[in-house]
Amino acid sequence: MSRWISNWNPEDETFWKTEGKPIARRNLIWSIIAEHLGFSVWMMWSVVAPRLPKLGFAYSTDQLFTLVAVPGLVGSLMRFPYTFAVPKFGGRNWTIVSALLLLIPTTLLVMLMGRPDTPFWLMLLAASTAGLGGGNFASSMANISFFYPDKEKGFALGLNAAGGNIGVSSVQLIVPLVIGIGATQAKPALQNAGLMWIPFIILAALGAYAFMNNLSSARSNFSDQMLVVRRKHTWIMAFLYVATFGSFVGYAAAFPLLLKTQFPEVTSNLAFLGALVGSIARPIGGKLADRLGGSRVTAWNFVAMAALTGGVLHFVQIHSFGGFLATFLLLFITSGIGNGSTFRMIPVIFREQCLREAPMGEAAKAAALVQARRESAAVLGLSSAIGAVGGYLIPRSFGASLKATGSPSTALTCFLAYYLVSLGVTWWYYRRRSFLVKRMPGLADANA
Repeated sequence: MSRWISNWNPEDETFWKTEGKPIARRNLIWSIIAEHLGFSVWMMWSVVAPRLPKLGFAYSTDQLFTLVAVPGLVGSLMRFPYTFAVPKFGGRNWTIVSALLLLIPTTLLVMLMGRPDTPFWLMLLAASTAGLGGGNFASSMANISFFYPDKEKGFALGLNAAGGNIGVSSVQLIVPLVIGIGATQAKPALQNAGLMWIPFIILAALGAYAFMNNLSSARSNFSDQMLVVRRKHTWIMAFLYVATFGSFVGYAAAFPLLLKTQFPEVTSNLAFLGALVGSIARPIGGKLADRLGGSRVTAWNFVAMAALTGGVLHFVQIHSFGGFLATFLLLFITSGIGNGSTFRMIPVIFREQCLREAPMGEAAKAAALVQARRESAAVLGLSSAIGAVGGYLIPRSFGASLKATGSPSTALTCFLAYYLVSLGVTWWYYRRRSFLVKRMPGLADANA
C-alpha cells in the first residue's frame, strides 16, 4: 500500500465511489482511534486532580482547578504547530509522531503519583504535558478534511471529532474504576490513570503506520497556510468555536470538580455523562448542518445554550442537584451540536471565498477548489486551537468565581453573555440575507 497518494479528487463522483471512499474510511477509523487517545490523555487530570488530597497532596481548591485547567491552555497552544504539521509532514506520518508523544504525559503521571511531597510547580509542569493530547485534534481534523468531498465533510468531521471527544467520557468513566485496582487504605492508585493508556498509545501508532496514508494534494508550505490569518472569517469562526468547542472541553474538564464542590453529598460517578452526551451530539450537529445549513443550526443552538446556562445558574442558586444535572447535560448536548455545525460552516465559507476570487475558466475553478480545501484545513486547525482556550478559561473561571464568592454563578453569567454575543455575530455575518447576497451569494443560495 502506498504511503503517499498523488492523485486525490473526492469531488469526482466516479473516483469517490470506486476508490476514494474506502481509503477515506480507513484513514478516518485510525484517525478516530488516535484522536480518542489524545483526548483521553488531555483530560486525565480532570479525574486525577480531585483525588490528589486523598494521597496527601496539600493543594488548595484553586490549585486543583489550575491543574485541571493548564492542560487546556497548553493543548490550545499545541494545536497551532499540529495544524501546520499535516501539510508539512503528511497526515499518516504526523499521526504516528503525535501518538507516540502521548507517552510523555502518561509516564510523568505514573512517576509523580507516589510522591505527595511533590511541589506544586512540578506537578503543574507534569499536568501541562497532557496538553500534547489536545494538539492531536487539530492535526486529525485538518488531515481528515482533505479526504472527504464537501457534501460529506460535516458528517465525517463530526464522526472524527466525536470519536475524539468521547475520550473525555472514557477517562471520566473508566479511570475511576482502574485507579481502584491495587488501591490500599482507601487511597486510589492514581498511577493507573497514566499506566492504562500506554499499550493503547503504542497500538495507535502501529495502526497509523500500517493503515493510514499521506495525501500529496494536502502538502503546502507554512507561508501558504498562513494566508488564512488575513481572512476575516478565520477569526470570526474562531470566535464562534470558542463558544461551542471551548464550552465542551472546558465544561468537561471542570465538571467532576464542580460536582464535588457544589454537591459533595453526591457520591455517584456521574461526571462522565456530560462529555458522553456532548460527544454523541457532535456528528448529529454536523448532519443537521449538512441538511439544514450550518449557520441556521449554529444560530438556534446559541439560543439554546444561553437559555440552558440560565437554567444551570438557577439550579445552582437553589441547590437542586436534579435540575442542575439535567440542564448541564442538555448544555453539553448543545455544545456538541454547535461543534458540528460550526465546523460544517468553515469549508462552505472558504469554498465560496476562493471561488469568488478565482478568474474565469474551468482550470481556475479547479485550482480554487484545491486552494479552498487547503485553506479550510488550516482554518479548521486554527479555529480548534483558539477554541480549545475554553479548556483553560472555563475551569479557571469557575475556580476564580468560587474563590471570590463561594459560588460558580459569576462564571456562568459570563458564559451566558458570551453565547448571546456569539448569536449576534452568527446572525450578522452568516444569517443576515442582505449581507450574504452582496458578499457571499453562494452562501445565501446554499443556506450555509
